[in-house]
Amino acid sequence: MTDNIGLMHFVVGPVSTNCYIVYNRQTLEAFIVDPGANASGLAAKMDEKNLKPVGILLTHGHFDHAGAAEELSDKYDIPIYAHEAEAETLDNPSINLSGNMMGQPARYEVDNLLRDEETIKLAGFDIRVLFTPGHTPGGCCYYLPYEDLLFAGDTLFCGSVGRTDFPGGSMSQLVGAIRDKLMVLPDNTVVLTGHDSDTTIERERLYNPYL
Repeated sequence: MTDNIGLMHFVVGPVSTNCYIVYNRQTLEAFIVDPGANASGLAAKMDEKNLKPVGILLTHGHFDHAGAAEELSDKYDIPIYAHEAEAETLDNPSINLSGNMMGQPARYEVDNLLRDEETIKLAGFDIRVLFTPGHTPGGCCYYLPYEDLLFAGDTLFCGSVGRTDFPGGSMSQLVGAIRDKLMVLPDNTVVLTGHDSDTTIERERLYNPYL
């Protein structure tokens, strides 16, 4: 990682989802990845550091990754981003699991739908969108090439891959996307996962039994 990037990691919600706040040490601009719950707590941590949020990135539309996005978006008047193929997941409580698992059906709105291989710039960082369906139909990862960071959501885990038994899941799609989109990244890329511990591309290429 470059000296200019700051990273905060929080575990939020009922299924211990990893939420990340990435910020520019010079400008204090920040973006949030997968705020699944505890909007007030995340806001308090950002306010403590005088951070200036500029956007929210969702790797996919499941409730445990998207649940607090709208509240943070409203508080800071910032846009929410997700992949264009995830629109139905976000809008359908049966697919985003808010109804099935939480008993509180919800629809999640986003401001910007992204395309595969599109590059956006937030907080001064280039962020490349990698379409990795399989856990959900529109799941994606966010790659910061100059910082050697990958926000993988529930696509790739340390020694494992995302579940594919939820609505819209496909193991063949998921493994294919990981091989085509992620395993071609540099070995030293740090993979920040949606649950549990981080890993690297090299480690998963060598030891992940699903690959």
